[in-house]
Amino acid sequence: MKPIKPTMPMKPINPILIAIITLLVAVLPQPSHAQTIRQHGIDRLQQLQQRGYMFGHQDDPFYGLTWEWERGRSDVLETCGDYPAVMGFDLGGIEVGDEKNLDSVPFTRIREELLAHHKRGGIVTLSWHPRNPYTGGTAWDNQDTVVVQSILPGGINHRKFLLWMKNVRNFLATLKDDNGTPIPIIFRPWHENNGAWFWWGSKQCTPKEYHALWCMLQDYLLSEGFDNLIWSWSPNLGIASQSSTLDSRPSTLAPLYYPGDDRIDLIGLDAYQWGTEQEFVRDLNADLTMLCSFATEHGKLFALTECGLKNLPDPTWWTRVLKPQLDKYPISYFLVWRNAKHEFFGPAPGEKNALYFKEMIRSKNVLMLKDIAK
Repeated sequence: MKPIKPTMPMKPINPILIAIITLLVAVLPQPSHAQTIRQHGIDRLQQLQQRGYMFGHQDDPFYGLTWEWERGRSDVLETCGDYPAVMGFDLGGIEVGDEKNLDSVPFTRIREELLAHHKRGGIVTLSWHPRNPYTGGTAWDNQDTVVVQSILPGGINHRKFLLWMKNVRNFLATLKDDNGTPIPIIFRPWHENNGAWFWWGSKQCTPKEYHALWCMLQDYLLSEGFDNLIWSWSPNLGIASQSSTLDSRPSTLAPLYYPGDDRIDLIGLDAYQWGTEQEFVRDLNADLTMLCSFATEHGKLFALTECGLKNLPDPTWWTRVLKPQLDKYPISYFLVWRNAKHEFFGPAPGEKNALYFKEMIRSKNVLMLKDIAK
């Protein structure tokens, strides 16, 4: 055994240096836990995007073509044996203190199912269709062009809207896992602004007013500590053609109402086939080309945040129309709207389109819950 060499005595640390280090630790900005949650959510979405795109469904566990409110049920689950990777829920009505949202879903049930999907490894996204604070009508009450003005600082309805935002804040504060940690949520307010059907549409407010509206909500929630939110901005189908009428540059309209790189994490597109198949494919490709390029240039995630063909009169739509278009672009997920007794956009047991849906999700690049759960 070799003799142990005596160690050199350590020099005492300069007390002035200790004071300087202590001061720097105190004054320099420290990464918050909430920031880590949000960034973790973004990182996960980026990693999953390398493997393909996720399938999402709005209001999946609440009702279907033949059932309502039965716990443990899902048309998607009963069609293919798995849950959607992404589930969407809406907050419309929370602002005025309603117990149920605009689709009659209790907010207590939304909270329960949202947390359950997160716990099983899924992704959750929240939209918000707030009522018209100027008239008291629905989100689709779009006749006035002063609504946004009225709720901005100095407007006649600003104090009312502060209470509305507080109600949103109170609900978001309950969305924590079993350890009491806030969960990452894709939050998608003020969507489809390039349309004119909502009171925050492009014909109802100016770009400056829209930016102020976005910043007011975002700044309030950030000031309340909600930096676990992944902020998504999503125009409606047709934005490329609208842009071309304004300017020869294809992304003109996007920056016009785009809140800014410092305020957006994910750029989306809402795209339903309301017209002919040819028109849908043409417009979808034009918009995906433009917005995917815009998202890539600005370092943002991209998703088809709403889409679908109502009641799926063409059962082959999943594999013949939709998937060939999505395969061309680097999207994070696509979310079809809800299934209900009076309308449906997703698959359901016994429906002819279920065969083609199952064929689509057998592809390696279409991800369901089992493909992303940890």
